[in-house]
Amino acid sequence: MSTVEPASPVAAVRAVLPSLTPAAQAIARIILDDPGLVVRSTITEFSAVSGTSEATIVRTARALGFGGYSQMRFALAAAVAKEPERLVPGDLGPDDPLTDVIAKVARAESDALADTSAQLDPEQLGEVVSAIAAARRVDVYGVAASGLVAADMSQKLLRIGLSSHPFSDAHLALTSAALLKDGDVVVAISCSGETPDVLVPARTAAEAGAAVVAITNNPRSSLAELADHTLVSAGRETAFRPGALASRISQLLIVDCIFVGLAQRTYDRADAAIRATRQATDRYRAR
Repeated sequence: MSTVEPASPVAAVRAVLPSLTPAAQAIARIILDDPGLVVRSTITEFSAVSGTSEATIVRTARALGFGGYSQMRFALAAAVAKEPERLVPGDLGPDDPLTDVIAKVARAESDALADTSAQLDPEQLGEVVSAIAAARRVDVYGVAASGLVAADMSQKLLRIGLSSHPFSDAHLALTSAALLKDGDVVVAISCSGETPDVLVPARTAAEAGAAVVAITNNPRSSLAELADHTLVSAGRETAFRPGALASRISQLLIVDCIFVGLAQRTYDRADAAIRATRQATDRYRAR
């Protein structure tokens, strides 16, 4: 199991939200909706606003990785002071004009990329690059929106001469996973880290001896628990953009970082492969 520590306290809260108890989730959602409320409130005031006991708030703060309410309040205060415009409540509404839609979507994408890059551990990324560079083959698992990212990653790896196969069907993924062995790598992509169609093949691959890389929003998920390496993506769920869709752009950022790292690590092979594949497609277009 690998561990990660999100650099942004808001990103940290959002990342572990699915793994919290219902009571803790309710408090965490208030924090995500208006981080400034915590900054402005004593624990007694926040208890009154949230309708929960002070003891529950303290337990939630600890579950979120803070020492207590005071530490969480100070961390959020520092975040508000650093980037106040990112922590202003607001979401897309059904009556928003398209000018606001453009601005809010662009802001959400920008925030997701910033949060992901801030918490992307270079050492962990380097270990992933090393594992994939030395792999006999690389399977990439993902369904729905994450399946699109899996396909993108697989074609990128293929472009630089690495044997890679994307799977969005659980039965096919399981068939491939059962035949993997030591020296193979699986990249499992799941926003929640609990998607059975990704989780079960990844576990099967691990049992077969393959190394597992998880790309997920939730560093406490079942997928992160079984993975040898975990890279955490970020994305804020909104009314019109479910978590998986909101995370797609940050998942692609991680994929691109892996791809560039691999191209650097295997430069001669990657350069030759890119030239060969470009020539093949150029000849096809010239027919």
